[in-house]
Amino acid sequence: MYTLIKDNFSPQEILAGEFGLERESLRVTKNGHLALTKHPQSLGNKATHPYITTDFSESQVEMITPVMDNVEECHDFMENLYNIVALEVGFELLWPQSMPCIVADETQIPVADFQDESNENTRYRKYLLNKYGGRKQIISGIHCNFSFQADFIKKLYNLSESNLKYNRFKDQLYLKVTRNYLRYRWFLIYLMGASPIIDKTYNKSCDEDSKVCNPNLPDNNVISFRNSVCGYENKETLYGNYNSVTEYVQSICEFIREGSIESHKEFYSSIRLKPHNANHFLSSLLTDGIKYLEIRSIDINPFEKVGISVVDLKFIHLFMIFCLLEPENDFKDWQEEALNNQHLISIKGAIDVMMKKNSDNISLKDWAQEIYAKLSQLNDELNLNLGTVIDNIKMKLEDKNNLPSIKLKQLVKKEGYVKAHINLANKYVHDAFNNRFKLKGYEDLELSTQILMREAYKKGITCTLIDRVENFIKLKKGPHIEYIKQATKTGSDSYITYLIMENKSVTKHVLREHKIPTPWGIELNKFDSYKIKPFLQMACVVKPKSTNFGIGISIFTNPPTPEDLEKAVDIALSFDNTVLIEEFLKGKEYRFLVIGDEVAGILHRKPANVIGDGIHTIRELAEIKSQDPLRGKGHRTPLEKIPIDGHVELFLKQSNLTINSIPAPQEIVYLRENSNISTGGDSIDYTDKINNKLKKIAVKAAHAAGAKICGVDIIIEDVENPKSKFGIIELNFNPAIHIHCFPYKGIERNIAEKILTLLDL
Repeated sequence: MYTLIKDNFSPQEILAGEFGLERESLRVTKNGHLALTKHPQSLGNKATHPYITTDFSESQVEMITPVMDNVEECHDFMENLYNIVALEVGFELLWPQSMPCIVADETQIPVADFQDESNENTRYRKYLLNKYGGRKQIISGIHCNFSFQADFIKKLYNLSESNLKYNRFKDQLYLKVTRNYLRYRWFLIYLMGASPIIDKTYNKSCDEDSKVCNPNLPDNNVISFRNSVCGYENKETLYGNYNSVTEYVQSICEFIREGSIESHKEFYSSIRLKPHNANHFLSSLLTDGIKYLEIRSIDINPFEKVGISVVDLKFIHLFMIFCLLEPENDFKDWQEEALNNQHLISIKGAIDVMMKKNSDNISLKDWAQEIYAKLSQLNDELNLNLGTVIDNIKMKLEDKNNLPSIKLKQLVKKEGYVKAHINLANKYVHDAFNNRFKLKGYEDLELSTQILMREAYKKGITCTLIDRVENFIKLKKGPHIEYIKQATKTGSDSYITYLIMENKSVTKHVLREHKIPTPWGIELNKFDSYKIKPFLQMACVVKPKSTNFGIGISIFTNPPTPEDLEKAVDIALSFDNTVLIEEFLKGKEYRFLVIGDEVAGILHRKPANVIGDGIHTIRELAEIKSQDPLRGKGHRTPLEKIPIDGHVELFLKQSNLTINSIPAPQEIVYLRENSNISTGGDSIDYTDKINNKLKKIAVKAAHAAGAKICGVDIIIEDVENPKSKFGIIELNFNPAIHIHCFPYKGIERNIAEKILTLLDL
């Protein structure tokens, strides 16, 4: 088969596959004890959530990615799920290890509550609790789901000229991979094992006659307690029959008839055959064949926030290709020998122990080098371009201090078992908080879109990115489907609503019909010295008729000169064929975000500004302020970089300043009158500070245009005075939500949740 694949398949075809990740993690208190609280309600219904649920215990979160085309996407999705969960568990943390935290009283471990006591999920967990004990049930790990691409298998089938039918050929392919995985799994455990130490409370769960389960810190040779006899294994040693799918199913059924296990779910093999229909597991395997393989030997790596690195995921992928291509032998007792090797490496792998290979003795070091050489050869001869993976394996084999198990023992020796893990958990939740406005793998999207997608994942709503450039997504919950563009363009608003809000003249007409105050003004298609005369005597605003984000707007807080007004009109005409000149309303501008029948958030957008230091110019100060990591471009960060352009120069001129002026220390210099975040402004939350009268007017204005989602921009002369003068200057049909979710100052508002509620998702 090796020659067949080498001669007929490209590296892309060989590496094509489907991948999925499952990660279990215990919720713990700040001092390392198991959290006894309920699964967070904000994470939705654990019984139906496709991404976030619980495993055995109510305290054991399980995060599940959808099927992905590559391991990078899979890793990114899992990181997003981790970030979501880590920030939703309140003052608790996610334990970054496979072996449990402090569990002083096993009877207090809460079994996962699926509401209905007669529910099969709850009943089955109670059965496991009685049979295996709670501490072993809360051992956590990483499960990797893998399948070769269908086109790869079909091409291999056609080239092999097999006498088998296609489905049986595919089954035999996966069975060979499974058998070889079982033979060589010790190699994965050695390189990736990361549970070498346990808390002393776990020792009670081990057989007292076994001297394996020693909680003493680094004075052991353990690589992985989870994969040892002290880990989570069947009460009896059970060997499935992997000669064919039929014989495999028969062996599982025999285990059940004998009473060794209750169902196929209780067969704790380190790799599982997975069917097309999980609800009819065994019958589906028989009729439909194997869909994919579930790899279950992987410990949580405490040094990785996700629990596993991209490099290790690629290593597993390469290992599965190795298992496909590696020839088999007819050694009869291969399963017993493979399990003994697993247990041996798990407990004594930190030294160069002697192992068994087809009943012959071989040292760990020699066999590991042999497998490494084969993996390296595969990579080179098949041009897989996995040099980073090969180098990572070599680094660990040459110096065992690079193994995560050894690194963890060294860390625990220095900091202590609980403190070491709590420090890592705190590091990861801190990182999650700092990146709470980002969706890993989708950083190129507008931030508002990332925020909505993230909330959809949290709620268990399937999200599909349809058009990356247009930020167009599809949300699906059961049969309910919604198409959304740029987070706030939804099916709840009609096309005419968009057109009304897009046209500022029509917007003003509609608002006036509903007796809502707006500033007086005129329209121009070209500069007209006669028509502009009234505005030479007053403060005024010049803006394009149909643009957003403050583009092309010039504001004069004092009566302009004819020359300045003409220049402002020319700037506006460069963005639209029609220009509006309006009276300038005294006061500050506030963005009211209306969703449905309520104001979901209010922001005062402070115009772009700098604070002098007596050394740097205005241009230099703006450049320095723009280096803030919260500032970026294209609405992908909570704040935007400050642009220096003609608008800034024109505005500074009114104060006899230029971009090269040097402000005095602590002197605040505003660079624009308009306060859009898109032009470098600061966002300050005012949702709880503005009176209900103005909130009702904002909702009335949105409804006047027929809008369900609308940004209402209101100038308020004195926000502290309920009777203050005000006027609506604009309605926005595509309001950014990130400015409300992550303001520069003030309370963060969950706007995405309100949008999903409006859409009945």
